This record gives sequence, structure tokens and C-alpha cells, in this order.
Amino acid sequence: MFKLPSGVDINNLIDDIRIFSWQAADILLYYSKLLEDSDYQKNILENNNEDDPVTLADLKVNEIIIKRINEKYKNIKWDILSEENVKISPENFNSKSDWIWVLDPLDGTKDFIQGTGNYAMHLALNFKQKPYIGFVLIPEKDQLWITDGEKTWCENRDGSKYEPSLCNKKNLKEMTLVTSKNHGNETLRKLIQKINFRKVEIMGSIGCKIASIVMGESDIYICLSLPGKSSPKDWDFAAPESILKGAGGAITNLNNEELTYGNSMYEQGGIVIATSDRNSHGSICLEIKRIIQKDEIYPL
Repeated sequence: MFKLPSGVDINNLIDDIRIFSWQAADILLYYSKLLEDSDYQKNILENNNEDDPVTLADLKVNEIIIKRINEKYKNIKWDILSEENVKISPENFNSKSDWIWVLDPLDGTKDFIQGTGNYAMHLALNFKQKPYIGFVLIPEKDQLWITDGEKTWCENRDGSKYEPSLCNKKNLKEMTLVTSKNHGNETLRKLIQKINFRKVEIMGSIGCKIASIVMGESDIYICLSLPGKSSPKDWDFAAPESILKGAGGAITNLNNEELTYGNSMYEQGGIVIATSDRNSHGSICLEIKRIIQKDEIYPL
């Protein structure tokens, strides 16, 4: 077990973030209910960017999580990297701390607006650019996924808990793929068609997708970003990575190399693969790479 900053107890920290997370759930559920009335949508939307919308819910959750952490842990030497703060002032985050909270107050904003329920809050504590402690909150399912850096579990708001239930299929064609609802592209569709998965589930929010793997509802997630196009960011992957790894799964790039955080513009480009079994993950990556090379699907 890694050592937290001086003055921070892991159990107390999880207790605190649990409370903060359910407060965030109340905010997200409140605005989600308002969005059922189309007349409210224009009042909740904070920008007109259809590709990267921001809502009042994003901003309110961002505010409360940062405020609660700063109030509770005033003298701890860590920083908070937040998607919403980067959007406002991308040049202002310049941390020299080994410990960085990585926050996405609302992952799956398009799904949030569309009312699918497939949205989440992500919060991870990174140490030297690697996520260890993580929280993925899925309000519409009453789920808070938590990892303490060693194990992963899920809690409902009433405090009831249950363990991960990952499937361990070794053959790609036997697997259920979970893939993006709003961020797909023709190259990824071609790759999915070539692999011929047993089943393909369409879902928003990376947190929701990874939770579906941890729950045993799906087996694999592939994220494929095209060169020169936008890519997912650190806050999209940090918390989901932590809960998947804590449950026994794996998430890497196509070459089976760990994701690195804190890169230029915080981008997680190229091809990212998440699977339910860390032991077979490398061979799955290699098989997908061979398919890509054979059919020249993606520039490697």
C-alpha cells in the first residue's frame, strides 16, 4: 500500500469523499429532473458547444467537490485538476505536487442532457501521475464505486455494499464490447465489425462503461481517437482506471503500456483498451493490434 500525505488516513478520506459524492449526486439528480422539461434546457446549458457542452450541473458539482476537499484538508500538500477549471483557465494549473486529485464533475454530459442516465462523476487521487484511490459515482443507478488502491467495491446510498463480478473470457469473439454512444467514429466501427464481438452495448460516460465491466455486464471497452482529432482527457480515465485495476481488470494503450497522466493538454490519445482480466489483457491487446495491422484499419 502506498503512503498517503502526512495527516491523511485512508479510511477517514474515503468516509469524507463518500459524503461529498452523495452531495454531488443530489445536485446531478436535481438538474437531471429539471431537464425532463425541455423549457429548462436553455437555462441549464452554460455554453452553445454541441460537441463539448457544459451545464450548471457540471459547474455546481465542480464547485462543491473542490470546496469540500479544500475545507476538510486545508494543510495537505495536494492539488486538484478539474475539467471545468481547465476549460476556464487552461494555463493556470501548474502543480509541483506528487499528489493530484483529478476531477470530472460530470462525465457524459451529452447523455445527461439526453436523459439516458448514463452519466457519472469521476474523482481520483493520483500519485506521481498514476491513479490509486478512485470514485465513480453513477447517480441514476444509486452506485458509488470506490477503490482504496488495493480493492474495489460498490456502495448504494443506504450503505449496502457489493463486490465486483468480472467475467474472464479469453476469446474476443465471445466478449461483449461496451462502446461510445456519442463519440464513435468510422474507424472504430470498422474495427468492431472486423472483430465480430458476441455483443455490442452502446453507452455514454467512460465511468459507466468501466462500471459495466466491473459488474460483469460487459468484457471490454475500446477507445479509438483519430490523429489530429479530439481525445479523451486525464479526468475521463483516472477514476475509471483506478476502480477497474482495483477489481482485477486492466486498462492500457494498444501496446499494453500503462496510461500516463499529465501529458500536454491532458490528452489520452491513440487506442485505449480496458478489459476485465489483467492476466489475459496483454494477449487481447496483441490480437487487436494484429487485426488492425492486417486490415490497415488505423495508422500504427
